[in-house]
Amino acid sequence: MNTDIESPVLTRVRELIVPIASDLGLDLYDLEQRGGTLRVTLDTPPGAAAGVSLDVLSLASRLVSKELDQHDPIPSRYTLEVTSPGVERTLRNPGHFQREVGKLVAIRLADVEAAERRTEGVIVSADEQAVTLRVDEGGESSERLIPYRQIDRARTVFEWGPQPKPGQGPKSKDARSPATTTGKAKPERASAAAPAASSESAASSESEAGSRRSGAETRFGTAAAPAASPAASNKERVS
Repeated sequence: MNTDIESPVLTRVRELIVPIASDLGLDLYDLEQRGGTLRVTLDTPPGAAAGVSLDVLSLASRLVSKELDQHDPIPSRYTLEVTSPGVERTLRNPGHFQREVGKLVAIRLADVEAAERRTEGVIVSADEQAVTLRVDEGGESSERLIPYRQIDRARTVFEWGPQPKPGQGPKSKDARSPATTTGKAKPERASAAAPAASSESAASSESEAGSRRSGAETRFGTAAAPAASPAASNKERVS
């Protein structure tokens, strides 16, 4: 599990994004850079009744992109992806586990020879070193302490409620329905068009040095709305 010290570049990116998230009533859930992709994951505060809406996620994507354009904290070309974690979320650091106390999680240990490599249980407590799960086995409940250094992967497990009766399905969309901004990199001075819905609940934008964005559209199902403003950047833009 990732417990490494954050790089100076990501620390600066975090400093730029946290005020934006706070103004929108959101938390910066996760921030990671893999290869040429910078992924920003935003979430509502713990205990909130709903997740991040598509409109708020699209707005956050534009604001984050503009802020990074202005301050240019990343020296190389990259793809910006702004996303929400969804109902089953990856747990990558102690803070993630601490947010999910009382929730059901699935954990896979790094040791491939471990007798019980895969464990599922409810988080009882979590600190900076380990997580404690309540595990039910054979009708009996016990607690298991797992240090983070032993964890390979961990995620929350969404527990489905009873199925609605015929003709009595939900009348509105789940607040955690996926919202996405996607696109393809364009050369310098190219325009960009983005957001489109996908199952990965992501809002992404690509840009390149000196490029300008002329417009974007957000799609969710069949809905679409234009949203963008011109911006200069050292990133790759999308279309």
